Amino acid sequence: MATDSSGSSCLELRKLRVKYGSVEVLHGIDITVNKGEIVTILGANGAGKTTMLLTISGLLRPSEGEIFFEGKALHTLPSHAVVACGITQAPEGRRIFGTMSVLENLRLGAFTSRDKKRNNDTLEWIFTLFPRLHEREGQLAGTLSGGEQQMLAIGRALMSSPRVLLLDEPSLGLAPMLVRSIFDTIKTINQTGVTVVLVEQNAKAALKLADRGYVLEVGNVVIADTAANLLANPEVQSAYLGKAKEQ
Repeated sequence: MATDSSGSSCLELRKLRVKYGSVEVLHGIDITVNKGEIVTILGANGAGKTTMLLTISGLLRPSEGEIFFEGKALHTLPSHAVVACGITQAPEGRRIFGTMSVLENLRLGAFTSRDKKRNNDTLEWIFTLFPRLHEREGQLAGTLSGGEQQMLAIGRALMSSPRVLLLDEPSLGLAPMLVRSIFDTIKTINQTGVTVVLVEQNAKAALKLADRGYVLEVGNVVIADTAANLLANPEVQSAYLGKAKEQ
């Protein structure tokens, strides 16, 4: 398995199995995310990508296996305790609170923090990342465009100053220009020291951004490699990147 040069793992999934009722969705997967990396998770719909993120976040319980963050067991913790540990998620579909303002949505992202100064400083940083949110801070979130709602979902996840940011399909439904903007912002966030786990259907853009990647197929890790190697892998090109000549 490829790793980055630091070799300093911060998030580990060990033999993780997850079920919905009697149906097993993840079949004992092993995934390691090193500190400071962007790691992308590729796979078709139904591969188990979102299930994996929900389990890391404490919203689903594994039937077997373990999750560790900086050596601490996460798999027995409730979701709010996972956030307090330093892991947050911008979920698929954004799930913003449409009848609340942009600012109220962002403030909710800091619900585990009692440090008002840090919260205010983080808010100002988010407004520099997403100036559009600053312009619309008093606007009802439900009236924002799709791209603005995605910015809000990411900003809300950043409000607790996470060490690991989980992103589930951030480019879904966005115009190409907005996709580029969102991915540029993810890179900027990572450069501040935030480790990123990125689930993304836009495999080419995700691999160009990431350090490493995993390919999930029906709940199993079938390929784990550097992002550069995955971009050049004929199997990955055929399944996720279109024609190889486009690379």
